[in-house]
This record gives sequence, C-alpha cells and structure tokens, in this order.
Amino acid sequence: MKRIVSGMRPTGKLHLGNYEGALKNWVKLQDQYQCFFFVADWHALTSDYADTSKIKENTLAMVTDWLAAGLDPNKCVIFAQSLVPQHAELHLIFSTLTPLGWLERVPTYKEMRENITDKDIGNYAFFGYPVLQAADICMYKADYVPVGKDQAAHIELTREIARRFNQFYGDVFPEPQALHTEVLQLTGLDGRKMSKSYNNTIELADAPDVIQAKVRKMITDRTRIKRTDPGHPEDCDVCKMHRLFAPAAVADQFDADCRGAGVGCVDRKRALADSLIEYLAPITERLNYYRDHQDEVRDILLEGSKKAQAEAERIMAEVRSAMKIDW
Repeated sequence: MKRIVSGMRPTGKLHLGNYEGALKNWVKLQDQYQCFFFVADWHALTSDYADTSKIKENTLAMVTDWLAAGLDPNKCVIFAQSLVPQHAELHLIFSTLTPLGWLERVPTYKEMRENITDKDIGNYAFFGYPVLQAADICMYKADYVPVGKDQAAHIELTREIARRFNQFYGDVFPEPQALHTEVLQLTGLDGRKMSKSYNNTIELADAPDVIQAKVRKMITDRTRIKRTDPGHPEDCDVCKMHRLFAPAAVADQFDADCRGAGVGCVDRKRALADSLIEYLAPITERLNYYRDHQDEVRDILLEGSKKAQAEAERIMAEVRSAMKIDW
C-alpha cells in the first residue's frame, strides 16, 4: 500500500470545521493507504513555548476526538511527534541542507507573522517549522500528503529538501506528492471562517442543548427584517450550512419556503441544529465512551508511538548509512 503521513497541532477538542476539513478525509484514507497520523506537539512549541502546560492535555483531548471520529488504531498508526525523537534528528540534518531563501518564500510565514499578534513568534523554530514538517513527512517515506491547496507550497518545499538530500547522499527519500482532496470550509457562528481562535465553533463534543444554543446565535439573511419578508437563502449562513447537513430535498423545500416567507429564520435555525445533532450522533456516542476510558486513549497513543519509532529508526539507519555517519 502507498503511504500517507499527516498531523495536527494539539489545540485540544476539535470542532466541526476540523472534522469536515481534514479528519473526515483521514477516516476514509485509512482504508486505502498505510497511514501515519501524528500529534504535532513539537510544532506547538514554535508558538506556545512560553506556556506548555496545556500541550499534553490537548494532545489526549485531540486523540480522543480522532478516535471518536472513526480513526482505527488497527488500520493506522496514531502517535505523538515528541515520542519519536528521530523526527528531531532528521530535522537537524535537513536544516543543514535548507537555504534560508527557501524558507523566506513560504507564503504562509508572512501571513502568520501578520495574523498572530498575541504571541512572540520571532524565533528560529517558527521560521524553520517547514523544515521540521519536511522531516515529519520524509521520516516515513510518505508517498502522499493530504492537503488543501493553501498548503501546496509546504509540500513542494518538502520535495525540494528530499531532492537536495538525495543529490548529496543518494536516493533515500521519495519525493512526496500532494494529495489534493475536497476540503469543506465551514462558516463559523459569527460569519467568519470557523476557527477556535475566533471562538465561533461548534465542537464535536458539544451536547445537543449546546449546539441548539450556538445555532440560535448564528447570522441569517441580513436583508430579512420581518418574519413576513421574503428570504434570500443564498445569502444566509444558516441556510447554506443547513444544505450541507440535510438531505437535498429537505434543504430545497426550506429554501423555497424561505423565499416565500413560509418559514422564518428561527425555524431554519431549529432545523439546522436538529440536522447537526443527528449528523454528530455517532461521533458523540463514541466520544462518550473514550471520555470514560482515557487510559485506553493514552495506551493507543503510546502503542502507536512505539510503532512509529520503530519505523523511524529503520529509516534513520538508512540516512546515517547514506551520510557515512553510522557507527
């Protein structure tokens, strides 16, 4: 089977946008590829170095959500980056081969420097995180990396680093390909992109009454002032999200009724909340189980990390031999 590697920074409990944007796809990929999915806790240090108290807690919370969403440790390897020290070793080696100009042209670096204003990220690790990312991917000789189009530059940088290593030391690493997948970006409760930093999310762990309360706060058609006014579902965040999580025929009928003022915004919000609760019900059931069995979650993470470390050490033996620094 072809091999896939992907990871997430440990931000704690995941939200619906995380699930639709990446995690849902991971669940499908584990049946088609040999998958390594990791918690990028070292990447978290690049911006959260001043306060690391939540990283371990957030790691377990995120893995709990992964398992609830359907990742199966019998089908994929789930591990923590920091429990596989070979990542740091390969990162160091790659950093010696990476020209500064390659990092300076990564488009997301400037964007993140401009957008992250509450933390000091003017450090070497943040500037060089694409090199660590390249080490994460090459560590397992990944054939593919599932990414959205906004991450394509990082995969190209990884390919360049792998190519440069091979030019110096022989063909050790394949050049990974970006596996572009359909990524559904959800609008948050306030009309912006759903993001934990905006505090506008619906979490996978939210109870039905919490989902109902959050949806009631969502923005609807701004031009519809009164209940008797005709609506414009194409301009309504609630209507557009409802269409994503309800059968097409149901959404079509609601849209028609909205345009004819047959239903109000409150009715559509109630329908959206019901659809989300039903959609998340299987995840909620598994989530309740894993919340009550945190020792099992920890054991899965530790066992997966052992598997990853064994594979990483095998690859690093090849790297050291190719570089003639094996003893």
